[in-house]
Amino acid sequence: MTPAPGWYPDPHAPHLERWWDGTAWTEHRRTPGAPGGPVPPAPGASGGRTRVIALAAAAAVLVAAAVTGTVLLGGDGDPEPRTGPTAAPSAPAPDGTGPIPSGTLPESASGPPSGAPDVVEDQLNGITFPLLDGWVRPEHVSQDDVVMTTPGTHACPGEGSVCRHGLVVSRTVTATDETSPEPLAEEDVSDAAEEAFEEDALGQEPYGGIESHRVVKSGPVAVAGRAGYLVRWRVTTGEGPGGYVQSLVFPSTVGTGAPVVVRYVFESGEGAPPLADMDRITRGIRAAGDADPGGGVGDSLAPRPAPDRS
Repeated sequence: MTPAPGWYPDPHAPHLERWWDGTAWTEHRRTPGAPGGPVPPAPGASGGRTRVIALAAAAAVLVAAAVTGTVLLGGDGDPEPRTGPTAAPSAPAPDGTGPIPSGTLPESASGPPSGAPDVVEDQLNGITFPLLDGWVRPEHVSQDDVVMTTPGTHACPGEGSVCRHGLVVSRTVTATDETSPEPLAEEDVSDAAEEAFEEDALGQEPYGGIESHRVVKSGPVAVAGRAGYLVRWRVTTGEGPGGYVQSLVFPSTVGTGAPVVVRYVFESGEGAPPLADMDRITRGIRAAGDADPGGGVGDSLAPRPAPDRS
């Protein structure tokens, strides 16, 4: 119950289209409207994931390599979590703007309907995020699964990387048999802190490494009508004002209900997004196609502040 294979706008380079093989993004890209039908599987494909080839995509890969090299707040080497396409392919096809019943995609025109609130959609997990003021859709972002960022970049306080004041990541949890949101959130927040503030994909320390952290909030919370759990850390870094990371885990609204983890990474200091945006985005997460402002299951649940151990 995931989006069908096809060409979709590349979430990391929206001026290009990227092939979604029905399970994960491939490395094949093309310019919008370029000729080329479905990408066939490559001979000798293995590992349970379809490999694809397309002559028309080869040139686009070179273009994408030249414009998508920006380094974000640390890299991500985990190949398991993945997010599906967030917009419709160039040819007439469903765009997944509604719930996905009985393994089929809903019929809808490309883009949000007229008058709809500005949202970002994670089709694979069947959820939408509110695009708040001060946030934009990701462009030229090297990290996978980013659904929104703060606009622009700035020089990191530590080693020579390019940083952003904030980002939000949405992934499916697939590398574990654990399904309970609480232990998953408690485990993921450590990884989120290391990837954001410790060391980036180039082995640099854009914030001078992590010196300490403390839990500032944790507890159950209602998300898209599901009972989830969140953990938020305040991170102190060797360089700069540090920041916050939060891991929010809840069951997917589609398919088997596999857990979804939403990571929030906010810098502190001048130019950083308000910390309240974490809660505002969380409250605004909806099942795709759901116009009900209520949280549904778990409405009475609320995160609790962590005890001050400083």
